[in-house]
Amino acid sequence: MDPVREMLGAVLDEVRGEDGGATAQYIPELASADPEQLAMAVVDPRGASVALGDDALFTIQSISKPFVFALALDELGRDEVLQHVGVEPSGEPFNAISLEEGTGRPANPLINAGAIATTGLVPGPSARERADRIVAVLSRFAGRPLEVDETVCASEAATGERNRALAHLLRSYDVIDGDPNAIVEAYFRQCSVLVTVTDLAVMAGTLAFGGRHPVTGEQIVSARTARDVVSVMTSCGMYDASGSWLIRVGLPAKSGVSGGIVALSPSQFGVGVFSPRLDAYGNSTRGQLVLERLSEQLGLHVFEQHRAIATPGLAVERDDDGTVHVVLDGELSFSGAERVLTALRGVRRPASDTRVLVDASAMSQLQPAALAVLRTEVEALGGTVQTTRDGADATA
Repeated sequence: MDPVREMLGAVLDEVRGEDGGATAQYIPELASADPEQLAMAVVDPRGASVALGDDALFTIQSISKPFVFALALDELGRDEVLQHVGVEPSGEPFNAISLEEGTGRPANPLINAGAIATTGLVPGPSARERADRIVAVLSRFAGRPLEVDETVCASEAATGERNRALAHLLRSYDVIDGDPNAIVEAYFRQCSVLVTVTDLAVMAGTLAFGGRHPVTGEQIVSARTARDVVSVMTSCGMYDASGSWLIRVGLPAKSGVSGGIVALSPSQFGVGVFSPRLDAYGNSTRGQLVLERLSEQLGLHVFEQHRAIATPGLAVERDDDGTVHVVLDGELSFSGAERVLTALRGVRRPASDTRVLVDASAMSQLQPAALAVLRTEVEALGGTVQTTRDGADATA
């Protein structure tokens, strides 16, 4: 059996017997979900995925929020978006009236008020056209066409007076522009998009890999946008339990009241989990346990010490003519550049005529300042740095 699949299966088996929490009772279609469902999927940087557990379709709910935030950031820019929504933890329930005094700006885009404000930033002459644009972006993140569950959407609309009230309050502060009811209708539709755990893993992976889709290779959003979104997920993604989540699990994440959670480890993987029973904060009880065990077993906490960043892979070879080839892989951070420079100083002295060629084309990440330091040192030795696979040199 595949050892990865075996390890993930063991984690699912460990938590399957946990029965704490209950399905979301305030939305009838979610309240009737099978509480025993449990599934997870993981995707790596090459797009390879492993999915286990129940083969379930469920609505994305609040997991849509970081991806719509990414859409707004990429199209409007950070400064414009942050005029309408903040990025601070609210410390309050997801449906709280958590608005900045004086401006009415919501605390962050991952609570309902902030998500409605973000949805309102997406251009569209009607609720349906705005929603269609959002669904199209969610589909690009997932790498396949996604659809709205019309029954769940109708159930959301029938019980969504608090969200409508939030939208009208935002309109009174000019945080959103246009018809509040139309914006909330689009918001209901984005929350009602159907996904699988594999979809969630791929979507999370796209953020984990700097906005690049791990399967299609498409750059969905910029690396800066992906970083901004992941930053907010780290501090705000699990609502008013975000602080304890960061201590216990230490992975950027976002939950939804259907029972889904997306989480990611930057540059390593994206993961999706699903189990409908929720705790008092609206987060999947068994989904959290799955991710907590994964984090513990694999040392995935974002603040764990990662020596690989400071010590990139390095191989030194010499041709018959004396040319020294230095091949790098992994990630070159500013601290990791010193190890490379030490190796370079050891293979060629300035007085010698040995040629040095540094091949960094296989590196997954090149921090610009680290590359600049490396290039300066190599050029002082009369060598060159190759940063593209076709052999052409590139500047930092």
